Amino acid sequence: MKNVSLILSAVVMAAMMLSSFGGGASKEEGASTEVTIGTQVWMTENLNVDTFRNGDPIPEVKTDEEWKKAGENGEPAWCYYNNNPDNGDRYGKLYNWRAVNDSRGLAPVGWHVPSDKEWTVLTDYLGGEDVAGTKMKSKSGWDEYNNGTNESGFSGLPGGLRYGDGSFNDRGSYGKWWSSTEYRPYNAWYRYLHYYYGSVTRYPSGKGCGLSVRCIKD
Repeated sequence: MKNVSLILSAVVMAAMMLSSFGGGASKEEGASTEVTIGTQVWMTENLNVDTFRNGDPIPEVKTDEEWKKAGENGEPAWCYYNNNPDNGDRYGKLYNWRAVNDSRGLAPVGWHVPSDKEWTVLTDYLGGEDVAGTKMKSKSGWDEYNNGTNESGFSGLPGGLRYGDGSFNDRGSYGKWWSSTEYRPYNAWYRYLHYYYGSVTRYPSGKGCGLSVRCIKD
């Protein structure tokens, strides 16, 4: 009985870890849930969790007014693009930076939200910001057929964003991912891929915006 209990516990833990990656729809066909790029190991899917690492729930915020209020009050929040769960199956959830930076931990055990420096290590390894984007974009799903080669295995999809005022934009055109690094009291660094260009852009965003999260292994 003891051996059976140990086996069942292992199966449950494995299932929990896989669900933390956010399902299987957002990765390239045949890809695994993680990929080694240079010296780093990245998830190949956007984060799609609704609890912090300690099990506390992260509030789902739907209305524009409530989203704006969460940002103004410095409260963590998540949503699906256009509040449609079907978008979560492909793109994961959008999180404000207060969820990213919460001390309870947004990433699953063994992972973390990459710092600004860790994003730079990735793009430098892929040849620099001017060319890394093509290698990071998925082979399908980008507007006007401006897809990437995904030779890195990053499988970046254009999940769009939610602005601080609660409005949604750019699904199909932009993929935007938080870093864990603060820029100024009301801003933090992120990276984005654009449907038309093969570059990766580093830019600060207001902490009340909802962006995708891609985790890197500890």
